[in-house]
Amino acid sequence: MGIVNIECIDDERVAAYVSLTERQLRSKLEPARGIFIAESPKVIARALDAGMQAESFLMERRWLDSVAPLVQQAEQITGSEVPVYTGESAELAKLTGFALTRGVLCAMRRPTLPAVEDLLANARRVAVLESIVDHTNVGAAFRSAAALNVDAVLVTPTCCDPLYRRAVRVSMGTVFQVPWTRIGETVADWPEAGIARLHALGFKTAAFALEDRSISLADPALAAEERLALVFGTEGDGLAPATIASCDYTVKIPMAHGVDSLNVAAATAVAFWQLCNHE
Repeated sequence: MGIVNIECIDDERVAAYVSLTERQLRSKLEPARGIFIAESPKVIARALDAGMQAESFLMERRWLDSVAPLVQQAEQITGSEVPVYTGESAELAKLTGFALTRGVLCAMRRPTLPAVEDLLANARRVAVLESIVDHTNVGAAFRSAAALNVDAVLVTPTCCDPLYRRAVRVSMGTVFQVPWTRIGETVADWPEAGIARLHALGFKTAAFALEDRSISLADPALAAEERLALVFGTEGDGLAPATIASCDYTVKIPMAHGVDSLNVAAATAVAFWQLCNHE
């Protein structure tokens, strides 16, 4: 391995790992640099298995031997040596903003996202995440999508980044297993234009919302649809009224004991179980 000892947190070679706990800063810097950060051996392994290209590793010295196979796999993918930065745990904590309890971080190149039309060519069940701002919820939705056989995930222009470190970690790396892309680049691309795009591809759209005119998730009309996009809204406010108005169905998950709704991550799991082929 190309092991490089880091003695100063100002070392430009580890700039990708600086202040990983500052969410707003990282959300801007990582896409601009064309990178994302994968955390923990399991997550990094899933990323590498999906063909992601590593730029470097950062870890405490005690992890070098156990992570060597991942470094070797990364170098096979890139065809060149991948630097492994290491140092004292206290210095690395100053660099990243937290102790490396999971042992290892990896800076990876962001993949080129596919066009919506290419992504959905053979899809039957698709999840759309509208303006979700909590990375934990995005990661949890991807994990449910992978487990319950969702064909693809679309994120709207104002939805947070599925490749942000926390989202990747919560997803347990399943963000690399479920095909996904953004549906539109600017706020103007969603909802009317985006939903029209889905309709043009033969999808019926189901908005999950607490509306009086909602149908039950168990309504057989939903399961009978050949191609169906399940649309979930942001925490608190839910889907935008324009989104609900543009969708073919408005769907409510039946509740008991006076509970009005589920967290969006939990709602996605329930909907995926009901409407996706999980045999």
